[in-house]
Amino acid sequence: MSINNLKFDKDGLIPAIVQDYKTKDVLMMAYMNKEALEKTLESGKAWFFSRSRGKLWLKGETSGNYQLVKDILYDCDNDTLLIMAKPKGPACHTGERTCFHRELKKGVLGSEEITELTSAVDGSVIEQLYSVILQRKKDKPEGSYTAKLLAEGLDKILAKVDEESEEVIEAAMIKENKEVIWEVADLLYHLLVLLAEKDISFDEVENELRRRWK
Repeated sequence: MSINNLKFDKDGLIPAIVQDYKTKDVLMMAYMNKEALEKTLESGKAWFFSRSRGKLWLKGETSGNYQLVKDILYDCDNDTLLIMAKPKGPACHTGERTCFHRELKKGVLGSEEITELTSAVDGSVIEQLYSVILQRKKDKPEGSYTAKLLAEGLDKILAKVDEESEEVIEAAMIKENKEVIWEVADLLYHLLVLLAEKDISFDEVENELRRRWK
């Protein structure tokens, strides 16, 4: 899709939500014009347009807290962007990891809804995730990162496994346990994508683990 097909408002702006591509935490929201979007696509770093200052700004230009763009999605109405990014430091000017760190309402879901959601979950999380990956491989839904990764083939998947393995090692050496958990989860996901690409069932891996256990 061309940038020209996006629906910018009367001021030439479009809202852009930035989300951590790993944790899925919503980090910030700002506005882009065409030039900011073009600079983002060219540089791989998130650029925005400041309505108060009337000019472009590069997120992290002074602080070093860049948002490294992994993917850019747009909604069904073509009038909102979702930036999947790897944050290099806090997204909020207050020093908080995300701008959405204050709580307005807690516990929106009642106990009945939570019970319903919980009861709908069968099997292990890994088994469920692998089932979803296989479904993405079959259906190839537009906008799916999993479907896109599988379409790019084995070399791309192996590159991601290598990248995520390095990030697990880095996190384990110098970061907090929360970071290690995020990185390991990301690595496990990409390993499951690799299994799907190779047409290896997760049961085969479980059986091998059982064999070694004995």
